[in-house]
Amino acid sequence: QGKFTLLRDTRTDGSFLVHHFLSFYLRAGCKVCFVALLQSFSHYNIVAQKLGVSLTAAKERGQLVFLEGLKSCLDVVFGEEEEQPGQPSPLQFLSESTSDLKALFDFVWTSLTPTGSDSWKGPVLLVDDLGVLLSLGAAPVAVLDFIHYCRVAVCSQLKGNIVVLVHSNEDSEDEENELVVNSLCHHSDLILWAEGLVTGFCKDVHGQIKIIKRASLQLTAEPDLLQIYQYKIQDKNVTFFARGLSAAVL
Repeated sequence: QGKFTLLRDTRTDGSFLVHHFLSFYLRAGCKVCFVALLQSFSHYNIVAQKLGVSLTAAKERGQLVFLEGLKSCLDVVFGEEEEQPGQPSPLQFLSESTSDLKALFDFVWTSLTPTGSDSWKGPVLLVDDLGVLLSLGAAPVAVLDFIHYCRVAVCSQLKGNIVVLVHSNEDSEDEENELVVNSLCHHSDLILWAEGLVTGFCKDVHGQIKIIKRASLQLTAEPDLLQIYQYKIQDKNVTFFARGLSAAVL
């Protein structure tokens, strides 16, 4: 509890980690606020069904609060009616001159603040993909402020967890995105960094993942713990193995 996990991918698609954490926390009985900026609800629901979880059922019983970013963007840009009159859209900054993400934070806070009838084990904020906010015009400082306030509210006050996906590329000229990624790395308790193979595409090894446990964040003298595995994504699960020890090699 109270941990901030950063999912980072380079030269590959790390969305399989998002689907894992989403199904994991729903099965664990946690209250989940999913800020989905990259795909539609039906996409996530189809993948979740393969993993044995129904997002539709989770929404109906109040366990999952789902923000469909693609739809919300269109609603704000084209001025369509909001689902809840009187409440600003979480992506209200799109129609304003300042890139203030306060409305998005208010949405997260309202979604995860427990009520008297809640019996969920703990609140979880899941964001896929944080870089989309930059593409929509939010300033890097506004995005980092949003994450900072979420960490204080969800991790510190509510004793919950935050999982955020960001894309990164060391050779990229997108300085704003790299600034956000590097800043988040310094504040993360755990970093799961999925990378494509330097040697190119392989049928039996889809990439490698670095697991970085930030011991230095706890102000101890211990160094960060780094583990590296390679992985292969299958239809309903992911196989991990030590580098160079895939089934195809052995």
